[in-house]
Amino acid sequence: MAVHDDCKLRFLELKAKRTHRFIVYKIEEKQKQVVVEKVGEPILSYEDFAASLPAEECRYAIYDFDFVTTENCQKSKIFFIAWCPDVAKVRSKMIYASSKDRFKRELDGIQVELQATDPTEMDLDVFKSRVN
Repeated sequence: MAVHDDCKLRFLELKAKRTHRFIVYKIEEKQKQVVVEKVGEPILSYEDFAASLPAEECRYAIYDFDFVTTENCQKSKIFFIAWCPDVAKVRSKMIYASSKDRFKRELDGIQVELQATDPTEMDLDVFKSRVN
């Protein structure tokens, strides 16, 4: 599975310049490549991010999660989310699962990985528990 150059470019923008809150990636089967489906502005909330993931289709996503440490320091971590809802087509789940590691290697700087099959597996409490 090829990775479109735009995928890496948008990720670098998020990582270095913080110009995005999140990025949603989609596999275009006909073109056999991963492409950027949606980019979220820095002002958008976690709810906007969650709403951008389709309920019945798989996606990869990057989320820049801001949090405050127990020492009261403002920090952020870059999450990679493999979104594969239970109701997605089996073929789609297989393609996303088999392409995930190769795609992740293209994005240098991911700090936390999440696998989610329903929204409860990636709610804000899960993010908070994974940064400590």
